Amino acid sequence: MPARTIMVQGTASHAGKSVLAAALCRIFQQDGYKVAPFKSQNMALNSYVTADGGEMGRAQVVQAEAAGIPPHVDMNPVLLKPTGNASSQVVVLGKPLGNYTAHNYHNELTVKLWGVVVQALSRLRQNYDIVVIEGAGSPAEINLQSTEIVNMRVAREAGAPVLLVADIDRGGAMASVVGTLELLDPVDRARVKGVVINKFRGDVSLFQPAIDFLERKTGVPVCGVVPYMERLRIQDEDSVVIDEKIYRVDDKAGPVEVAVMRIPRISNFTDFDLLENEPDVSLRYVTNKSELGQPDLVIIPGSKNTIEDLIFLKKKGLAGEIVRLAKSGVPVVGICGGFQMLGNELHDPDSTESSIEHISGLGLLDIKTTFNREKITNQVRAVVAGQGEFLAGFRGQLAGYEIHMGQSELGDGTKAAFIIQNRSGREMHVPDGAEGNGGTVWGTYIHGIFDNDAFRRHLINVLRRRKGLKEEVEVPVTKIADIKETEYNRLADMVRRSLNMELIYKLLNK
Repeated sequence: MPARTIMVQGTASHAGKSVLAAALCRIFQQDGYKVAPFKSQNMALNSYVTADGGEMGRAQVVQAEAAGIPPHVDMNPVLLKPTGNASSQVVVLGKPLGNYTAHNYHNELTVKLWGVVVQALSRLRQNYDIVVIEGAGSPAEINLQSTEIVNMRVAREAGAPVLLVADIDRGGAMASVVGTLELLDPVDRARVKGVVINKFRGDVSLFQPAIDFLERKTGVPVCGVVPYMERLRIQDEDSVVIDEKIYRVDDKAGPVEVAVMRIPRISNFTDFDLLENEPDVSLRYVTNKSELGQPDLVIIPGSKNTIEDLIFLKKKGLAGEIVRLAKSGVPVVGICGGFQMLGNELHDPDSTESSIEHISGLGLLDIKTTFNREKITNQVRAVVAGQGEFLAGFRGQLAGYEIHMGQSELGDGTKAAFIIQNRSGREMHVPDGAEGNGGTVWGTYIHGIFDNDAFRRHLINVLRRRKGLKEEVEVPVTKIADIKETEYNRLADMVRRSLNMELIYKLLNK
């Protein structure tokens, strides 16, 4: 018997659909069901590589973890990775199909991709008891309704009841719910079986008149008011979240200051979540030269368009400041695209990422990068090869993943920072990254390197010693696995208390 389904749609992007879907995955898992997430089409620069080398959206990875199952590309068969304001790289079942304009994607490609979506959903339904489906944006985007493959068309295919989520923290929640329902086709409107008011602050009893009005006006029950959850440490794929962090000094201001460059096409900024959560680290995102100051560590993150983002750093004056800080001894680290920017030259002869064929890098590492059409996506295990101040003292294996379309050639005498020993289950011995300036500048293609608890703590302790601070071994190591389990359970408990779960189960059983 195919799995039962329920779908979470929103009145707008960033209404909290992904987090609510993750909560439902954990609740159903706690209640003894075999559950899987599904989002047919995702648009995000935060992605993940599965054990077999497939690339998928981060939100469905989080939802799979909440469900207690390994992520698989069937959970997100189509991933759009923006390369510009009106174009994206299209990843289908974990592999890049090519770059498409928005016009070509919606008017030509979605027709072909619908079959891929249907088959992926069918495979999941054959193997699970419940599939929690997430929509994208709003189902009331009139201009896209004839070509969409992610909202009501999926609900109809799956026979799924729909929960419509509105973000009250942004304001206009009542109008957005009423407006969305008014704009839906009557058949699709009838599929909306419940409304969820999300991110509510204050006394919910004072909100009851609004709930009564909404139910009278629409005829759809409000099946829950979910409170705004402070400091929910669940990884996000939406750059809206990182916009909220720009140059924000947390009230947990640790003595070790880390500045991450907030480039326009930043990708996989989840690389820094665990650094941000460390009790003695103050991490901030920097957009302008005036914000940089004198941090203890500068990080240049990954980018979907490395050359364009390097130009951004130069125009903003940040490139020159980073070079100045590095020459004065401030450590600088580059991850993936950030690693490429640290080099001498970047070449894109086939316009893989940009129309600019050549640009000079920051010149902090003696490497030359050439972009090509082949995309490398692997889970990896590696060991340290670098001999400088930051890397030489660490022993042990590191886990992470690669997502890049460039190859970097090291200059004579330049040493690799790491050695990859395993790629997607294949044993090997491959140099990765590079080290320079006596070890205070280094880069790597390995995303998730700071998720390795012991390595992250080692890095922070080196920074502490450089500042003359005590190492404070009593500061606990933040373990990513423990954080995730705690946060998924905290989220599930809050949502279970806030939703009418009896109604949710009735909808599933219809």
